[in-house]
Amino acid sequence: MAVRRWTWWILMVFSTLLFLPPDNASAQESELPSIQEKTREMEKIDGFLPMYWEAATGNLWLEIGRIGEEILHYTSLPAGVGSNDIGLDRGRLGSQHVVEFHRIGPRVLMVEPNYMYRADSQSEAERRAVEDAFATSVLWGFKIEAQEDERVLVDATPFLLRDAHDIAGVLRRANQGTFSLDRDRSALYLPRTRGFPQNTEIEVILTFTGDSPGEWLRSVTPTAGAVSVRLHFSFVQLPEPWAMRKADPGAGYGGVDYVDYAAPLGEPMTKRFISRHRLEKQDPFAELSDPVEPIVYYLDPGTPEPIRSALLEGARWWNEAFEAAGYRNAFQVEMMPDGADPMDVRYNVIQWVHRSTRGWSYGSSVRDPRTGEILKGHVTLGSLRVRQGYLIAEGLASPYENGDEPAPELQEMALARIRQLATHEVGHTLGLSHNYISSAQGPDGRASVMDYPHPLVRLAPDGTVDLSQAYDTGIGEWDKVAIAYGYQDFPEGTAQDAALAQILSEARSRNLTFISDQDARPQGSAHPQVHLWDNGSDAATELQRVMDVRSAALARFGQNAIRTGMPLATMEEALVPLYLHHRYQTEAAAKVVGGLYYTYAQRGDGQQATRSVSAQEQRRALDALLRTLDPGELALPRAVLATLPPRPFRYGPHRELFPRFTGLTFDAVSPASVAAGHTISLLLHPERAARLVQQEALDSSLPGLDEVIDALVQATFAEKTQDPYEAEISRVVQWHVADHATQLAARGSMPQVRALATLKLQELRSQLEGASGAGAVEDRAHRLLLVSMIGRFLERPHQAFDRPGAPDAPPGMPIGDPGLSGWELTCSHR
Repeated sequence: MAVRRWTWWILMVFSTLLFLPPDNASAQESELPSIQEKTREMEKIDGFLPMYWEAATGNLWLEIGRIGEEILHYTSLPAGVGSNDIGLDRGRLGSQHVVEFHRIGPRVLMVEPNYMYRADSQSEAERRAVEDAFATSVLWGFKIEAQEDERVLVDATPFLLRDAHDIAGVLRRANQGTFSLDRDRSALYLPRTRGFPQNTEIEVILTFTGDSPGEWLRSVTPTAGAVSVRLHFSFVQLPEPWAMRKADPGAGYGGVDYVDYAAPLGEPMTKRFISRHRLEKQDPFAELSDPVEPIVYYLDPGTPEPIRSALLEGARWWNEAFEAAGYRNAFQVEMMPDGADPMDVRYNVIQWVHRSTRGWSYGSSVRDPRTGEILKGHVTLGSLRVRQGYLIAEGLASPYENGDEPAPELQEMALARIRQLATHEVGHTLGLSHNYISSAQGPDGRASVMDYPHPLVRLAPDGTVDLSQAYDTGIGEWDKVAIAYGYQDFPEGTAQDAALAQILSEARSRNLTFISDQDARPQGSAHPQVHLWDNGSDAATELQRVMDVRSAALARFGQNAIRTGMPLATMEEALVPLYLHHRYQTEAAAKVVGGLYYTYAQRGDGQQATRSVSAQEQRRALDALLRTLDPGELALPRAVLATLPPRPFRYGPHRELFPRFTGLTFDAVSPASVAAGHTISLLLHPERAARLVQQEALDSSLPGLDEVIDALVQATFAEKTQDPYEAEISRVVQWHVADHATQLAARGSMPQVRALATLKLQELRSQLEGASGAGAVEDRAHRLLLVSMIGRFLERPHQAFDRPGAPDAPPGMPIGDPGLSGWELTCSHR
């Protein structure tokens, strides 16, 4: 302890001496030239932070006169890499920082204060105690080269020509190679370096060089060893703090959280507030009033027709919600003015972004980190998403009877989806989070555009597929509730907390609630109505209906899915989403088994916190799931198999196709393996298995894990098949049952789950051994494989998984990790 005290004393003395001005500090400052003298031969770019361009050296100088003033700083990518997998997209925003410039002797430090820990107190000493308790971050240090009055001049070039966006790190983490910045191939980009009264915008060209670039990088760069992008720096005057609105877990907003060390004892220290744009009525007492300033969004002029009109229409739907909240013309969407910079903080933008593969769309924001106020909404829409929607429609409808006729219903479905996607992503930039229970609420099961909608495809009376109502139009009833909570302008004297609570209470009375990502994305999650890409309030009934649609569409599928002149092998691109049309509704139905209804209930709000899914609902869901494992449902039509040749020259295989065990030829069995493995992995998920054990222990009328495994084995091992093709599919399904049961027995986190799974494996082995000598050679070989596989696990568990794995499914949602985080104000969207 004595050593520690002496160490701290020495460090304190040293740090004090470090920042003491030297005796000749004043003399050094007096020797500095004036800013006018230093910049005489430079081009001035006036604005919030004046800049000076020195063409002879390629340097950019920054005049700093706002010493000690808090401003906002962030980076963004105005020109990206073009690969969804890598993630360095055009328009991608970096993190946002409140910064202050502090002058210390001959240097200026750019310091970021710590807003995660605060003291909401009138006492300066109390606030200072918290500030001094937690670290700040010095983001950069500048050398002063000239001064004039209270203003100083610094060379900003080293600050700008660096990897401030961690581009090399992103490439490395994406396994695309080890890259570093090449300063000789980097420079200022003057066309987008501009100054305005309340913001300064600077752009640079950065080139990263490296060896052994990865496949994704090679696919999008002319020379993969030299990757050049543009990086944008923004310095923005922060607004005067606006009224912060408290967060409610049932309101559906992201925002800012911080710990308040001045909170009275007995009150929560963590404070939570929502993020929203600044919007105020001209007359807060009027039922309907014009805003003081409307929220205006601008659409990328690079968007082509008819997509342009669809995006404008969809984004403008939000004005309906603002009208319901008492505003007239508060939300507007226009085309981007000529010459405007989409990275400029003054513009809320909707960008139409191209990538080499389909992928995520985003609704991001530039926010004031102190208050959560949204200063700029920034939507990124992946342009290939509309083409994916068109492809899905081709597979469902097989519309080309003659091979070259127009099919307007396909374009209408694709545009309906992109129209709704624009609304969804703009909703994120208004502060809203995903609401995945909304597909089970409202008069038509479409209560919010903040859900992920699966195309609601129906069968017409003649058995053909009807695409006309695949996607909804307009915002939903929940969206009006959410906008009212975030943006309603209450007259002075209103008890705001009570008024906000009343908005949510009234919504609950109409069965309009909010449940978000952490309850929907995990495959092991439990709420029977909270999913991505599902429809309806009854997941089991909807799965049966979706399977009917899939069967009818598969029966019609064939050459009519592609146009005349296209290689027959390209039918597979449309076949994949059709064959897996049920994949997300399967996940929804799986969550009914062992499921639990619940809400984000709070004490005193009158909500029922939890209730188990009834035994009847769970068993109906189990029956629907077992249908997806029927070999008759999994077999492809023979006519399709007969017309799918290997891929032709220059139409090579890619990840949007089914995997193959058969080499170049189409694999008739691997699609069934993919679909069956999906269902079984969901049904035997370790968390779901644990809930089944628990629910039976609490209520013996509910199904337990043993019942579910027995039903699964009975349905798949007693299957009667129609022909040898279906018999081979049945064997693949049975292999998946044994494989996933083995994984559950080995890796289930609950001991009783492992115990029951192990017991069922022993029973299955005995069943297979009892029939070992019967049937065709294929059946005998298959049973021998399963008996050996199960026995190896039971006798030598550490060797159980030393075997070939199952084929991976083609991507459904955009390429990437389905567990992607950061959902509060950003979105990942199919």
